Amino acid sequence: MSAAHAPTEPAASHTGTVMALIAQGAKRLAIGERTYEYRAGEYLVASVDLPITGHFSEASRVEPALGFGLVIRPMAVAALLLDAPTRVRGTGPARRRLPRPPSALGVAVAPPELLDAVIRMLRLLDHPDDHQALAPLIEREILWRLLTGPLGESVRQAGVADSSLTHVSRAVRWITENYDQPFRVTQLARMCDMSRSAFHRNFTAVTGLSPVQFQKQIRLQQSRLLLLAGNSDVGSIGYRVGYESPSQFSRDYRRQFGLPPGQDARELRQNTAP
Repeated sequence: MSAAHAPTEPAASHTGTVMALIAQGAKRLAIGERTYEYRAGEYLVASVDLPITGHFSEASRVEPALGFGLVIRPMAVAALLLDAPTRVRGTGPARRRLPRPPSALGVAVAPPELLDAVIRMLRLLDHPDDHQALAPLIEREILWRLLTGPLGESVRQAGVADSSLTHVSRAVRWITENYDQPFRVTQLARMCDMSRSAFHRNFTAVTGLSPVQFQKQIRLQQSRLLLLAGNSDVGSIGYRVGYESPSQFSRDYRRQFGLPPGQDARELRQNTAP
């Protein structure tokens, strides 16, 4: 569960692989040029862990923003797919070639059946003795509602080892873990067992960013965390996250966060001071 009693400032974070449902209020996420807003009765699916900027856009003391989140575990999806009808598994002649992957982020209206399952999961918080036995069953039901809903393809591909989305997620993970290192798109395409053109097309479809833009987003988010910690000067932080040019780092940082690195760091520290 998450809650906010007032609109929050946009903050950089990672989505994780989750289903997030809003019970009250509204939340807004952005990655690159794509923006997603979901409000009461709507849910978001993130099938790949992506760097985003997000905040609660509607919340108040009287009506706080309330949200529920469930981690989408690929093994749980895969186990459910084994028992699913062919139409949900996505097998058969139409699936012999890897389809173009869906976007890793999507928003949809929650049907009554999904809302009911989420409510029952939340009720288990008041019954810890029942949690171990019943939570896995309700998790399975929630995943089923997601698989059979409008964002089902994204969830399905997250549970299939050789899906296009899963292949792209390897590159996403590599860039995230090695954000300060240069790379060649050909290298990542080979890692994903794709041609260069297919990889670039699929990566952009999943993340909304090119591989280079994705790396830049990771670098800038990491640099902001380092600036907030205050352990290094602006120039050295730019080098630490992979920039060779201090001026380019400052330009990209200002374009992303609205302020030069030094000024943004001072304001961040003031706002987080006890």
